[in-house]
Amino acid sequence: MKVPLYDFKKALVELKVLPQQQVEKLELEALKKNEDFFNYLVSSTDIPREKLLEAAAKALGVEFVEVEKTASDPQALSFIPEAIARKYNILPIRYLPEKNEIIVATGEPLNLELKSFLERKTGKKIRLALADSKKIPLKLDLAYSQRLSPEVMAALKEVAPEGRIKRQEVDTVVHDAPIAKIVNTILEFAVKSRASDIHIEPMEDRTRVRYRIDGVLHEKLILPKSIHDSLVSRIKILSGMKIDEKRLPQDGRFSFRVGSEEVDLRVSTLPSVHGEKVVMRLLKKTGGIPDLPELGWRGPQLKTLEEVIQKPYGIILVTGPTGSGKTTTLYSILNRLNKPSVNIVTLEDPVEYQLPGITQVQVNPQAGLTFANGLRSFLRQDPDIILVGEIRDKETTALAIQAALTGHLVFSTLHTNDSATAIPRLLDLGAEPFLIASVLEASIAQRIVRRVHEHCKEYYEPPKEVVENIKEVLGDLFPKRYEKEPLRLARGRGCPECNNTGYLGRIGIFEILKVTPEINKLILAHATAEEILKKAKQQGLITMVQDGYLKALDGITTIEEVLRVSES
Repeated sequence: MKVPLYDFKKALVELKVLPQQQVEKLELEALKKNEDFFNYLVSSTDIPREKLLEAAAKALGVEFVEVEKTASDPQALSFIPEAIARKYNILPIRYLPEKNEIIVATGEPLNLELKSFLERKTGKKIRLALADSKKIPLKLDLAYSQRLSPEVMAALKEVAPEGRIKRQEVDTVVHDAPIAKIVNTILEFAVKSRASDIHIEPMEDRTRVRYRIDGVLHEKLILPKSIHDSLVSRIKILSGMKIDEKRLPQDGRFSFRVGSEEVDLRVSTLPSVHGEKVVMRLLKKTGGIPDLPELGWRGPQLKTLEEVIQKPYGIILVTGPTGSGKTTTLYSILNRLNKPSVNIVTLEDPVEYQLPGITQVQVNPQAGLTFANGLRSFLRQDPDIILVGEIRDKETTALAIQAALTGHLVFSTLHTNDSATAIPRLLDLGAEPFLIASVLEASIAQRIVRRVHEHCKEYYEPPKEVVENIKEVLGDLFPKRYEKEPLRLARGRGCPECNNTGYLGRIGIFEILKVTPEINKLILAHATAEEILKKAKQQGLITMVQDGYLKALDGITTIEEVLRVSES
């Protein structure tokens, strides 16, 4: 690919790929070796290929597409046969109906013969975009094997060009096979790809489907905007919602089975500027609750946790933002404590997994069943262990403390960033310092990091500054073996199985602050979270970041992942 030199150099600087001085230096090196500047940068530097291609696209005045991060558009795929796409190494990216135009990714965006051929073949306008030609074949495998084109095209016949349903009854269309097949295919893909959430989002000219896989959203599918309403209506019927109510948010749920795997789906709709957005949370009914070591608990932290959960009474808090795995940790703990001789009751919003042998109650504010009211009723049910989904107000805080004081072991969650901040948060919620000191046994903070994919894992020696950072963060925890052998970290090369991310599956990183007599004194003295954390570290607390770094040294995750989640 021939890239205009002046424009390419300018693009490298504007996109902050290289500073001007470095561009001039590398250009001189390329001239000495009599090599094309673009090809020299690709072959002789470690600048990411995507960054160079993005600069090349800017220099050529064409769009740049990262094919591995681009969703499949069934309409675009339906216009260009797979055989032609493979022969010319091109990928149909998107169809724009208002312009009657298909955007096609290729390694040769200035190939006018290719453009002309595709326009004759499809009867549509063609816009060529630059992509990494080496990554197109793999994406073609995924795009044409996952496509929904036949179902989408069949569904489009039921819809007028302006998006109104031709038939009189909405029910007729949403129960028709094409729409049902599209919904089923979206759900099947979610289950097979281990997604935790599905986002169906209307945009100005299309509907996009995104999946949250291992905590990160991936755009996987583009659908025509004209079938959006039918798609939403189908999901509403499955979830028991009102299909004619489009102005207010709604909630519902339904079950779905793929082979032997059954999932519960919690569904939420939200009116937006371009139509109703649907988000579905997938909750697996099968597979059981993972044990604590499976979640990532190990070593001194696991020992501390096992000690505190065996206490006969007190409060144990799990903290972290939404989606940090707090509920899963609590379920694993309850699973371990669940015996015929123990009465365990839970109050949740909502009940995510059903635990045999445990009484689980879902809050229902409309009916007057709040966390506070439910907790008050629980105390008359002769419980040994109580789980309150979240401590979020003064009344629930007071009742949880009262339950712990009267001989119950109470588990709950708080939205704070680390284990020590939970104590000032309880003070904010009206708890007296002497009561907190009396009942609080431990505060746990956690996040979830992605695991390096075992199949495409490789090891490398990190730069000196990274090693120094690891030593600084770990302090006395830094393994002594690295004084004699080089430190090596793991990363995933990326492969089809992990969707070219280099990660597959997730694991927790934790810190557990055990409330000792010394920390009790600090609580009574109204100490700050920083002072409490400092004392806990002196007593052997391993922070979340330290736990993450130790897991990175063991090749389980990466330093980048630990920093990504711990800074949130």
